[in-house]
Amino acid sequence: MERRTFLRASVLGASTVAFTGSLWQDAFAAPAQNAPGPYGSLLAADANGVQLPAGFTSKVIARSGQAVPGTSYTWHSAPDGGACFADGSGWIYVSNSEVNPGGGASAIRFNSGGNVVSANSILSGTRQNCAGGATPWNTWLSCEEVSLGYVYETYPFGGAAVRRPAMGRFKHEAAAADPVRKVIYLTEDETNGRFYRFVPTTWGDLSSGTLQVFVAGSATSGSFTWANIPDPDGSPTVTRSQVSGSKSFNGGEGCYYANNTVWFTTKGDNRVWQVNLAAGTYELAYDDSLVSPGTAPLTGVDNVTGSTFGDLYVAEDGGNMEICLITPDDKVSSFLRINGQGSSEITGPAFAPAGNRLYFSSQRGTSGSSSGGITYCVTGPFRT
Repeated sequence: MERRTFLRASVLGASTVAFTGSLWQDAFAAPAQNAPGPYGSLLAADANGVQLPAGFTSKVIARSGQAVPGTSYTWHSAPDGGACFADGSGWIYVSNSEVNPGGGASAIRFNSGGNVVSANSILSGTRQNCAGGATPWNTWLSCEEVSLGYVYETYPFGGAAVRRPAMGRFKHEAAAADPVRKVIYLTEDETNGRFYRFVPTTWGDLSSGTLQVFVAGSATSGSFTWANIPDPDGSPTVTRSQVSGSKSFNGGEGCYYANNTVWFTTKGDNRVWQVNLAAGTYELAYDDSLVSPGTAPLTGVDNVTGSTFGDLYVAEDGGNMEICLITPDDKVSSFLRINGQGSSEITGPAFAPAGNRLYFSSQRGTSGSSSGGITYCVTGPFRT
């Protein structure tokens, strides 16, 4: 039996054991399949080397090692995870720097017309800041992707960054805030990484709380629980090895929360996981081995974000340098492609507050070096 057929049978088989009736049908739809995108096919590359659907345009916002246009601030190397924050009539885009040592994060402020107003550092002197996540109280959680790494809470609107050791020390990747359950979800970039959540003692204050790990079986769907991590410091026993029965995930990457659901990606097996928090179940939203017929459009899954319409946008680390779109009805397609940058990866996708601009970076640009990063903005008729 081909791997694709075997995995599909495994997914459906595990589902029927765990659930029956309407809950089964709601919780375990098939993972996303190939389909034409809602915006149509990609056109020829524009002057920036970006292929987009009709009606969309791209613009270079910043380049590593060069001053952000309109400012004197030098943009950081290896731009990675990012987010947007509403700022009156404008907004702020923040971006991590995945270099070690050095790391840190920067911010670019835009006015209501999308023009750059200023740029500045919001974090420095850290290590390999990969992804992270925004909080409802307008801070940016910048995560260190190193052994025993920390989460740093940064302040795009002003203020000194603060280390948050209570959120655990491990190879952090991304974070996503859940204001309903008042927790922060965290991914771990290890081949046997775990999926965590941090429960603050007081919502809005990350100085203390409880780190918990996702506990589930070995199947690709089912129910789950959370268990406390005895020692969030991860020494001498790493956090991923402290709780028996915690579920292993192959290379945790991006993480995104909306509407009682959290999605996260695992690069080791090219999967997007979907956790239904209200029902207490999890399933696959995407698996490249389960795409049929045709070739899977999304490989090297990495950062993920979502639109107000409910579409997921998943950036590729490698592959053919695409951001792919997964619709609420489980259809996957290519939204954009960057040409001539095969030694890079796409990072930091984030929508401006109005939903009509998508920011992202090519981490190593055309040079293939961390000093060659390029940050873009795509504008167009996004579904909102």
